[in-house]
Amino acid sequence: MRLNQHIAAFAQAVGNGTIDIYNEFSLQHELGLYLRSRLTDCKVQFERNVSHFQLAKENFEKREIDLAVTSASGERLSVIELKYPRNGQVPESMYSFCKDIAFLEQLLLAGFQSAYFLAMADDKLFYSGSSEGIYGLFRSGMPITGKIEKPTGEKNLAEDKKRSVKISGIYTASWMPVSGSSKFCLIEVHKPLGA
Repeated sequence: MRLNQHIAAFAQAVGNGTIDIYNEFSLQHELGLYLRSRLTDCKVQFERNVSHFQLAKENFEKREIDLAVTSASGERLSVIELKYPRNGQVPESMYSFCKDIAFLEQLLLAGFQSAYFLAMADDKLFYSGSSEGIYGLFRSGMPITGKIEKPTGEKNLAEDKKRSVKISGIYTASWMPVSGSSKFCLIEVHKPLGA
């Protein structure tokens, strides 16, 4: 079974009440334990710094990998970045989603074999409403690709790198029901073409 199928089965277990999640930490913890119980020949590690894999921190959008899956011998198999926004801040959270996708592309270039972004949301503003600006990337199926600008805060040319993120691939956010108003979005990230 592919990792994305395990993640979808996990979301179904959350939906039917077998697994209870209530914030991003519980999502990370429960998904990690779920994967450990199914990927018995692999290591599932939490919050691994990129330096653990002999990667230079300065080459990455972020430093910590939410979930890293390796073989028993340490082969880089898969990485998963997770988001479960609970405090509103919808456009900032969506920008953070994009940063995670860019980070996953960087990890694929660094030798991981597969990468996934998983967002859970119980606030309908993450998956419905206006499709202007960054909202369209996660509400209306607009392609998540190219240079994506941070939607809030003052612009400063010296800080431009921190105010935008570059995504090489083309992705589409699709929200699937979990239970009640909760939905999940699973995006399989691919190694950038020509890399």
